[in-house]
Amino acid sequence: MPNSVKGRSIIVTGAGRGIGEAIARGLAASGANLVIADIDEASAAKVAGAIGAEGGKAIAVKVDVVDRASVRRMIAATVEAYGRLDVIFNNAGIAQVRKFLDITEEDWRRVLDVNGLGVLIGMQEAVKQFIAQGGGGKIVNTASIAGKQGYEPLAHYSASKFAVVALTQAAARAFGSHKINVNAICPGVVATDMWKLIDKGFKDEGLTSRENEAFESFSAGILLGRPSASDDLVGVSEFLASSGSDYVTGQSFVVDGGMVLV
Repeated sequence: MPNSVKGRSIIVTGAGRGIGEAIARGLAASGANLVIADIDEASAAKVAGAIGAEGGKAIAVKVDVVDRASVRRMIAATVEAYGRLDVIFNNAGIAQVRKFLDITEEDWRRVLDVNGLGVLIGMQEAVKQFIAQGGGGKIVNTASIAGKQGYEPLAHYSASKFAVVALTQAAARAFGSHKINVNAICPGVVATDMWKLIDKGFKDEGLTSRENEAFESFSAGILLGRPSASDDLVGVSEFLASSGSDYVTGQSFVVDGGMVLV
């Protein structure tokens, strides 16, 4: 599908680093018009600048995904820059390691707000724009293998990612008649700053004794023999943003090298 996303107007939240950055840069390299959205405006600007230096097209927008007004401003900036919105990747998320009995109400609300409510708001506001402009649209949410299996030291994170899978299915049913496709990606163990924080969390909680031990342990059973790099998520992302996935909706694609078989 060469240039299958060429000219499409695409938002990627949490695109200042990690998986979001890799997805955004991959889509830009294929000719899409990108909005690099992140709560860290400087990181977003750096990624947008790098895309521009490589000959792509991107703008940077600061967004707080749990603030509806902020999400609306992000979408308005997209339409102002590119004339319409074609695809949104609700990718922004956080993780936290806590032993099950130590999870507090504050921990729960923080993780569920960003990972669950943030996706809900992003979907709602994107759908409103898609319907207003006509012609359908595509939503791609970042879930996780933790949205397929619960992990005890990451129980509230797992719950938030199960929520993303549920929201993806519900929205696919709700908006298929508007030609809006809604799908999710479920990454596995990815070598990003987030996994460094997760690994540190395991050590801080006394669950591991050395740096990278959790990362190595989770990676040990991957059938393809290595943990993921962020770029491993680019191919499926381009597919879900392109016309090639026009008959695909309500699905959660596990991209984990064969770690979780579902």
